[in-house]
Amino acid sequence: MKENQGFFLSFEGIDGSGKSTQASMLLDYLLSKGHDCSFYREPGGTSAGERIRSLLLDPSSILNPRAELLLYLAARSQITYERIKPDLDDGKIVILDRFIDSSTAYQGYARGLGRDTVEKFNDFATYGLVPDLTLFIDCDVRTSLSRLGTELDRMESEGYSFLDVVREGFVDLLAHHPDRFVSVDGNRSVEEVFEEVLRIFRDRCPLI
Repeated sequence: MKENQGFFLSFEGIDGSGKSTQASMLLDYLLSKGHDCSFYREPGGTSAGERIRSLLLDPSSILNPRAELLLYLAARSQITYERIKPDLDDGKIVILDRFIDSSTAYQGYARGLGRDTVEKFNDFATYGLVPDLTLFIDCDVRTSLSRLGTELDRMESEGYSFLDVVREGFVDLLAHHPDRFVSVDGNRSVEEVFEEVLRIFRDRCPLI
């Protein structure tokens, strides 16, 4: 039984996959239809979270994998407590650009900290909250890299090999969480991807 009255959707994918574009398009669509919804990015979404984001994505920051994970978890815990849970309790549709699965893919798989370890920390940081639906915008790594600009943040600058492992991590998460994880082919046009995103969302969200 759901503990909240809202609906929680997260968008996941490697850098340059187009997930942020799709999340914004869905938000605009829902607002145009008069739905009560909110949108946040991770890390960020709160005063503390945005400051942590600046540190995490600054190319000059030198962080070991555990410190990196803990900073993401701190920002995630704050946004869960301060924004996500209250919005869900109010019955809103909450859209997140990244959430728990990004840490599992990036720090658990690509940084080698392990899926089980990161998922246990995620559970602690979010008070056990997980999305009702997670849309994984799956995109070829070379295509994703070609979409990124010239000024890359700390995570984007990790390059092909790193992002390839991250993508494989997301693919593995599909098998471990088939109840909420849905893959969407992000190699197509923005309009084609959004058509599928909207179809899946309509099928899964009872509030629209």
